[in-house]
Amino acid sequence: MSSPTGPASGLPVRMPRPRQPGRHRRPEPLAAPEGAPALVLAVPGTTGAATRSLAEEVVSIARSELPGLDARIGYVDGDDAEFPTVQSVLVHAAEERTARYEQALAAGVEVKEPEGPVAVVVPLLAGPDNALLRRIRQALMDSRVAAELTDVLGPHPLLAEALHVRLSEAGLARADRARLFTVATAADGIILAAVGGEEAVQAAGITGMLLAARLAVPVMAAALDQEGSIANVAEQLRSSGSQQLALAPYLIGPEIDASLVEGAAKEAGCPAAEALGAYPAIGKLALAKYTTALGIAPPQAQGAPVR
Repeated sequence: MSSPTGPASGLPVRMPRPRQPGRHRRPEPLAAPEGAPALVLAVPGTTGAATRSLAEEVVSIARSELPGLDARIGYVDGDDAEFPTVQSVLVHAAEERTARYEQALAAGVEVKEPEGPVAVVVPLLAGPDNALLRRIRQALMDSRVAAELTDVLGPHPLLAEALHVRLSEAGLARADRARLFTVATAADGIILAAVGGEEAVQAAGITGMLLAARLAVPVMAAALDQEGSIANVAEQLRSSGSQQLALAPYLIGPEIDASLVEGAAKEAGCPAAEALGAYPAIGKLALAKYTTALGIAPPQAQGAPVR
């Protein structure tokens, strides 16, 4: 039985845990602001079940990092039936925002008229591809919706981590140099394959330097969509002493035909790792582009280090 001053003697008293002061205090969990624009992931390349699964996994990661996030998927080559286009996704998001505002007014609720962008569009691209980015910009203009387009995901240290993991999964790189884990087939030279022309190669080269520091082997970027580029880089690496090469696609996956990577690996005479796919860093980087565009503090985009 309780007394006016608290539980009766002998009963446990559950006291609220005090907030931890100082720099070790846990940060408040970040949530999407009410009425925040939608994150629209612009997915290039071929549509299909595998592409949809990859895109859904990326937005699922983003949602888990920012509760309340309105994340949607638009396809650059969509059909507006099974695979909605970027343009139709933007139009639908704008219609929904207007409908919510009008319903609130009809219900007598005092609400502020929506302003600012309806959506922030994040291209699902590791590096710049001007042809694809022009098509995404055109979709934004054709939608006549106020939307903001972010930069592509790279270059970024998390992409170097993702490349390292994909190479180690294929048995082409040591998973952890600190533990001296031996891989008999570990490559001593990496060809970083990008699409999008010379600008894409230069951007991939920045991530390539980060990857080279992780693996302690030379890494050179080459263009998948330029004839002879892969073979030339393979020859440069071999002439500088690398004999066991590996090809690492600097790609998410759906933006090109997978046969291009297979052909490039044959041209270079070496095995290839898988594309980056839905590696967790991809979802975190997509979210970071969104939060940066809105000027809100993003969650820490950190992955497990692979040394």
